[in-house]
Amino acid sequence: MEKEQWNQEKYQTFLEKLKQEQDLAYRDFTANLGIEKDYLIGVRTPILKHIAKEISKTDYQTFIDYNIHQTYEERLIHGLLIGYLKIPFSEVLKLFSDFLPYIDNWAICDMTVSNMHIWKSHQKEGFPFIYKCLKSKEIWRNRVGVVLLLNYYIDEEYIDEILAICNNFQTEEYYVKMAIAWLLSICYIKEKEKTLAFLKDNQMDDWIQNKTIQKIRESNRIEKIEKDGLLKWKRKQ
Repeated sequence: MEKEQWNQEKYQTFLEKLKQEQDLAYRDFTANLGIEKDYLIGVRTPILKHIAKEISKTDYQTFIDYNIHQTYEERLIHGLLIGYLKIPFSEVLKLFSDFLPYIDNWAICDMTVSNMHIWKSHQKEGFPFIYKCLKSKEIWRNRVGVVLLLNYYIDEEYIDEILAICNNFQTEEYYVKMAIAWLLSICYIKEKEKTLAFLKDNQMDDWIQNKTIQKIRESNRIEKIEKDGLLKWKRKQ
């Protein structure tokens, strides 16, 4: 596939080969996680990652142009391949910005973002993109911003900014609220002192506060006595 030159006929051949990788049991399992069943082929994630990595070595822009984004797998391959590209970060940002309209569920969001390893070495350059996502009125762009923070910014330098964002962010969207709770639970593990102080005094939605505590208490990296102590910061709803 490394020398593949894409055209419409070759893209259709690619789709047929993708469908040959279908695993119906896996499709049903994925559908139970909140992804529309009719939208799924049912190809396992390791296979999709391998395909995306191989396509990243081809004329990837032409592949993107021919991609009809009709299925979950087509969209996820597009998102994943961006993370495999050996190109400047400015070009990654452009390709990722163009991809955002195709993110329509939590799985495509989270897997695409977690594959953007280049982001860790470009934190400062990437932060304006995160703020733009968080200011959007679109649910999945909000989640992209939160999951980028979770994957690449939980450290001593950015913890105060992350906590400030969580304190001020307003949303009623379930998948965004869940992502914020997830983000804060990892903040607690990596930057415990500041995150605990934040949990004791913040302006967050009660649901997010309680879900954060729940997710921290589910961690195997936290001692039981510490988990029990966190319960005092749960709120009545």
